[in-house]
Amino acid sequence: MTISLKPLFEEIYQAKDEDNLRSHLVPKIGEYFAAKRSGIFFFDQLLANPRFQPILNLALSPEYNPVARYIAERHTPAHEGLVTTPKVWKLICPRPDHWHVMAGPIIHRGQVVGSVGCTREKSMPVFNTQDLADLSAICLHISVWTATVRSDRSATLEHPHQSFNTNQLTPRELQIVELVASGQTNAQIGKELWITENSVKQALKRIFRKLKVSSRAEMVAQIVATHPHFANVKLSTSKRKS
Repeated sequence: MTISLKPLFEEIYQAKDEDNLRSHLVPKIGEYFAAKRSGIFFFDQLLANPRFQPILNLALSPEYNPVARYIAERHTPAHEGLVTTPKVWKLICPRPDHWHVMAGPIIHRGQVVGSVGCTREKSMPVFNTQDLADLSAICLHISVWTATVRSDRSATLEHPHQSFNTNQLTPRELQIVELVASGQTNAQIGKELWITENSVKQALKRIFRKLKVSSRAEMVAQIVATHPHFANVKLSTSKRKS
């Protein structure tokens, strides 16, 4: 029986920043793929910390690592069995807890800006095509989340007067606000985002508390006034129930 990816997708969109994404999502990715080790790496953060230079120079280097090279060239996940032989891989990466390795790209503006990776020991099963397909879906959602977070970060720098309360919303909460503003019901929003109607209701309650509002129309009005992304949104929610 295949385990659903939907809880992982929901976890991605609840993350507020990259550190929060790693701390909450990495253990669940490791559990999902039955991995010995797992990680999420953003290259700009690694570059900023000398302690992580060995990771960039070796483990994530396309010149040294054929898995990293495959990802950089094709923007799609790979495992060591797809790009080299076990004998060659052992020479490249002799660590016993990295006998099987699978990694995928985080894409932003057409560039690989990070990576999601899992490893297994020799005694564990090899990664297969289904694992690659599932990791591809996870990387897609993380890439979308990354684009949203980094775009919001840029907008905040360009608009320092932006509301502090608005900045407290997660990318998923902003998605919900936008769908509310377009006039969709809780049921329609749940179907659009692959979550239950009750999850939408609970998310709206959190958003109301963060923005200190009491209705959908008031919520959208505040977002439109303080968030550049919603500048052209029409208030189609005034007659909707909270």
